[in-house]
Amino acid sequence: MTWKIDIENIAGIYDGSARLETGLNAVKGSNWQGKSSFIEAIKTGLGTAATLTEGEASGHVHLRTPEKDVEVALRSANGSVSTEGTPYLESEYDVVRASLFACLGERNEVRQAVREGANLEDVLLRPLDFQDIDAQIAALKRERDQIDSELAQANEASKRLPSIQERVTQLETEVEELRERRTDLSAATTDDEDRSDSVQGELSQAQAERSQAESQIERLTQAIERIETRLAERRSELDEIVIDEDDSVEAELETAREELREVKQAIDVLQNVYSANEMILQEDKLDLITDVNRELTGDTVVCWTCGSDADREALEERLDALREKISERRAQLESRRDRVEELEARREERAQARRRKRDVETEIEDLEEKLADRKQSLEEARERFDRADERVEALSESVDEAVDQITDVESEIKYREAELEDARSELEELESRAEQIELLKDERNEIRREIEDLRSRKQEIKNQAREEFTESIQEIGERFETGFESAHLTGDFDLVVARDGREASLDALSEGELELIGFIAALAGYESFDVDETVPLMLVDGVGSLADENLHTLVEYLDERTEYLVFTTYPEHSTIDGQTIDPTEWSVASRETADAE
Repeated sequence: MTWKIDIENIAGIYDGSARLETGLNAVKGSNWQGKSSFIEAIKTGLGTAATLTEGEASGHVHLRTPEKDVEVALRSANGSVSTEGTPYLESEYDVVRASLFACLGERNEVRQAVREGANLEDVLLRPLDFQDIDAQIAALKRERDQIDSELAQANEASKRLPSIQERVTQLETEVEELRERRTDLSAATTDDEDRSDSVQGELSQAQAERSQAESQIERLTQAIERIETRLAERRSELDEIVIDEDDSVEAELETAREELREVKQAIDVLQNVYSANEMILQEDKLDLITDVNRELTGDTVVCWTCGSDADREALEERLDALREKISERRAQLESRRDRVEELEARREERAQARRRKRDVETEIEDLEEKLADRKQSLEEARERFDRADERVEALSESVDEAVDQITDVESEIKYREAELEDARSELEELESRAEQIELLKDERNEIRREIEDLRSRKQEIKNQAREEFTESIQEIGERFETGFESAHLTGDFDLVVARDGREASLDALSEGELELIGFIAALAGYESFDVDETVPLMLVDGVGSLADENLHTLVEYLDERTEYLVFTTYPEHSTIDGQTIDPTEWSVASRETADAE
């Protein structure tokens, strides 16, 4: 399966295109022919970089993959570059994973950390910061609380089942006994039964209507009491809701965010100035940028910013002062960040209070409407009861004792049948709820396991990363003749290398050995965070410290881990099986403006 890429004004490439085939893809060319720029173009399409050609106002990358088409445009305005379109990787979590563990250029943070001998915990576990594990746990807890509520209802239904079942059985027995009694009374009636049939039928109907109205009155009265109680609770809750009406929060938040951005920008500027000057002094490269007069009494340096003479000590004092200023700005950054978080919390609290107030007000309106409806129904039921009661009294006088008894029995039968129907309905509902107990328990256990998995996610990733690192180091030892025997990550993610049975200093390793360990560390993150499920590419650039044979071995090793491997190499390196991409067909920037490779 082929990936096609079209490039315009990205990094050092003005115009170019290429195809990526499954397996090895070697970008072979000399310096300043656009090899690293091609890697930057792919990263731009993925969403892990946005490098516009210097001096150009716009550029774009078009990726055509077997899964989808991706078009990303870059535009320069007011000194900054903005991105338009949807890159291959859309979520910030996927972008961070790919940037750290699949885009393995010379400036890859994992490789840099290994070269500098730094602790690897922050860089290897950084994707966890973008999974928002706490929010996922909170959502699962809310879902668990809802299931707990349903489970409590189901358990309560299970407890009530025996009594309701007993009530149904009792009512069925009473109805059957009443029907037998009616049969006995009917058999004992006299020949004047025909005469009384009409009156008896009317009386039975009136008594049944009265019983039904009485039963409805009772149910409606209870329903009204429940609604009034619920309504009082909601009104009390509404009175307790307090909303912060301070409209200045949004303005203060915007101001605080702007101040935070300004402090960040100031720190970036100061840090860049400090890092550049510190490197010049630490590496003793003053001769590269200014004149140095070396005398017995000490060296005199011509300041490269103002042109005046100064000694090295004065420059170091100025550098220390700049470092203190950076520290002051960092303190301001923390203060601004705390202020932004405080204002965001206030805004969210106010929004939650408003939402809750709207929900309570809506519920109050529904309850008031329902209460009015129930009261109206109660009034109508009382009127029906009064009319039926009057008819029963009038008709009873014209019915003899036997007919009266039959009528009473039939009325009682209808009343008990209505009760039986209600009891059966309640029994059916309780059985349905009780049947959900095991299902709800399973769902709750599943949520509990998910919460536990999320809580242990970081430790699992730590363990897996260290295990992947150890396994890969062992495999590397079998393929490369390295000067060290083994290496591993400590529990705190410090890199430890063993040589001759003892711990060795990283400074004693060659550049090639450090490069190999850097790739192994990145692969540990690659496997731990399942990066291959997100992006099928691995990009390799800036591996100049490995001999030709070792480069072959590394490329073959990396090719086993990914579907598409894109790496840069020089013409003097021997050919590796796979596709070769020729950059000479591209239009690239001049030597002065191209990216240094």
